[in-house]
Amino acid sequence: MSVFKVNATAVNPSDLERSTPPLEVLVDTGSELTWLPAEALLQIGIPRLRKRSFQTSTKQMVSRDVGYAILRAEGFETIDEVVFAEPGDMNPLGVRTLEGFGVMVDNIAHRFLTTTTLAV
Repeated sequence: MSVFKVNATAVNPSDLERSTPPLEVLVDTGSELTWLPAEALLQIGIPRLRKRSFQTSTKQMVSRDVGYAILRAEGFETIDEVVFAEPGDMNPLGVRTLEGFGVMVDNIAHRFLTTTTLAV
């Protein structure tokens, strides 16, 4: 598997005029949630709603605040739970966001591929 990065933007769902500048994120299908710098989320007024615990890839347990944001990248958009990343944290674009975008990850060509959403 290869690793690649894209630029993502977070938008305040309560005030669509407030958005972050493009933020470089790591496309990471191993991360459930998207992590963005807390400072960037706070600057656009995303409220910290609750704390969640996470186990890092090094098996360390950490606690971080989470909130909701509209996320945009590569022409795709969804609303999702976002983690307020602290300095030193990685900034992955998580699998839930990718599923919300309705994409699969092409690790060879380093791009998103549109998928068909399944309905029951």
